[in-house]
Amino acid sequence: MKNFSTWMLVMFMAMFWILRIVVAFTYELGIDFGGIQPFNQTMEIILLFVVLLCMILIVKRKMIGALIYLLAYGMYFGTNLLTGMTNILSASSDINIADVGLYLNTFISLIGIVIPIAILFDLLLDKNRKAHPKDKKTDWFYQDEKFDRQMDERADKNNYRTL
Repeated sequence: MKNFSTWMLVMFMAMFWILRIVVAFTYELGIDFGGIQPFNQTMEIILLFVVLLCMILIVKRKMIGALIYLLAYGMYFGTNLLTGMTNILSASSDINIADVGLYLNTFISLIGIVIPIAILFDLLLDKNRKAHPKDKKTDWFYQDEKFDRQMDERADKNNYRTL
């Protein structure tokens, strides 16, 4: 993980994972965590362990980790994001206290979809950079055949003695 963007995305992933742990724990104890609730407690706990495995794979730059992460969170948060958005769009314009949980859960679902997509794009771009690396410090020298020919011709004429 050489890129700053990768470090930041993994940190956001870890912070979101910790938030989901807190949400699952407070829901299990019956404590209200600002209206944020897990959509399915059993699935939430399974996803916590799956995401831990995906986090390790993503740090090791494995594409399968990002794909599993996107698939798992896409299935879990995607349906809830769509239902939350339709409920918000069909609701009246006044906001009551009961709707705050709906807005928060929809926002959390949006974050749960955006982070895996960003990680997948980061890994895809990084794989492309690894396959076709560019180094501006040396590419001008090694990719210029005209310069190589000039150096070869000049090197044949220089017969300096070394002591």
